[in-house]
Amino acid sequence: MLSPMSRIAIIGGGSMGEALLSGLLRSGRQVKDMVVAEKFPDRAKFLSEKYSVRVTSVADAVENADYVVVSVKPTDVEPVVDEIAEVAGRADTDTAEQVYVTIAAGVSTAYYESKLPAGAPVIRVMPNTPILVGGGVSAVAAGRFANADQLKEVSSIFDAVGGVITVTESQLDAVTAVSGSGPAYFFLMIEALVDAGVDAGLSRAVATNLAVHTMAGSAAMLLERLDEIDAAGGAALDTTAAQLRAMVTSPAGTTAAGLRELERGGLRATVANAVQAAKIRSEQLGITSE
Repeated sequence: MLSPMSRIAIIGGGSMGEALLSGLLRSGRQVKDMVVAEKFPDRAKFLSEKYSVRVTSVADAVENADYVVVSVKPTDVEPVVDEIAEVAGRADTDTAEQVYVTIAAGVSTAYYESKLPAGAPVIRVMPNTPILVGGGVSAVAAGRFANADQLKEVSSIFDAVGGVITVTESQLDAVTAVSGSGPAYFFLMIEALVDAGVDAGLSRAVATNLAVHTMAGSAAMLLERLDEIDAAGGAALDTTAAQLRAMVTSPAGTTAAGLRELERGGLRATVANAVQAAKIRSEQLGITSE
């Protein structure tokens, strides 16, 4: 459990950085233990006024932080890490070890480790956009020098904005393809279902409400079942969706007829191809120490 006295610096006050800040404050973190570095004056003013948080420069934010969360675009990582490294290099060696957390997509822990002081603990996190409403999921992977306690503490930071899953860094491109890109797949499915409802005779407003609430309710059912299974020891998690689908599908009924067409159209193969394509693109966009 993250110490309530730990100081957290969020570098980058964009949508992801703000979502994390908001979630941490909602979870009970004290604003005095939070600081944000934001280079755009209008955005800095907005964050300061909305959250009463101190907004400052990268160097100032990093100086007294226990956890430094890099929440900037990949193209901005290099200058930001250079600034962080300069501050870290001046730090008193007797002070507590600073932990560096990156949510910049595609940037490896090895890249940070090559720039920061030797042995710096780096933890990479891949959150997805639903963290903006507190319903995201974040995959957490430790770098070479991060220990189990630090990984646990960083996981507790991201608990504030949704679920947390620990993976190896080599799995993060696949995580990106499934959960990072997953919201877009979901929205496309909703789009298609709404259009199909309109073609079947519903108004767009009615079709939209039916599709969105159906998906939300179905996800809630699945989450409830997963929680029950996890509490019982975690067996057969991978078959839960199939079991619920079977429960909804009466033999020779309307749902069976619809599912038959989805299978005939190659839904499973198309989804598999989409995830593989996204994974490959994530690998291509990666920034490493090389």
